[in-house]
Amino acid sequence: MTSAPHTPFSPSPSASPVVAGLLLAAGGGRRLGGRPKALLEHRGRLLADHAVTTLREGGCGPVHVVLGASADEVRARAELSGCTVSVNLEWTEGMGSSLRAGLTALTGTGADAVVVLLVDQPGIGAEAVSRVRAAYRSRTSLAAASYNGERGHPVLFGAALWTDIAAGAVGDQGARAYLRAHRDAITLVECSDVAQAYDIDTAEDLAHLE
Repeated sequence: MTSAPHTPFSPSPSASPVVAGLLLAAGGGRRLGGRPKALLEHRGRLLADHAVTTLREGGCGPVHVVLGASADEVRARAELSGCTVSVNLEWTEGMGSSLRAGLTALTGTGADAVVVLLVDQPGIGAEAVSRVRAAYRSRTSLAAASYNGERGHPVLFGAALWTDIAAGAVGDQGARAYLRAHRDAITLVECSDVAQAYDIDTAEDLAHLE
């Protein structure tokens, strides 16, 4: 009996895209007296836990997390099971190094795009993530949440863009320079009706936490 020739698997064009979630949670909270942001609490949960849940409930998976400051303590206290965790040893250089670490970890995983969320924005929930995720059209997609017309987080990067985005991610800028240079290609997704884009950066900002 002859067996049928082997045909390599290739997903059908209608297959759902794989949109990963990337949580940047490496910051040391310098302006908060050195309190790592991932370990701050909001509504009885660590900000790291809150953000991982937000990405998952927003339809993103797999979820990758980049840690930095107090990484061992965050691993011990946060609920990161099922996540791929990277530790950015250069976290003091700023968010750009964490974005590079996250995109590097995602390269080769088969993800078609990634939605990037910051750990210190607990006012952004699953609905905003879901809306931005839904803006995916191809591996060159570029989308961002907007708040009354102003670009914010989360952002979506198609996989074909990751190398260029990582190359420009330096200091605390993250992908800001890339997004400015390609602003005409960005799909803005209005989220002001479902999310609040405040950051927890200073002692005054802690008033947002409950």
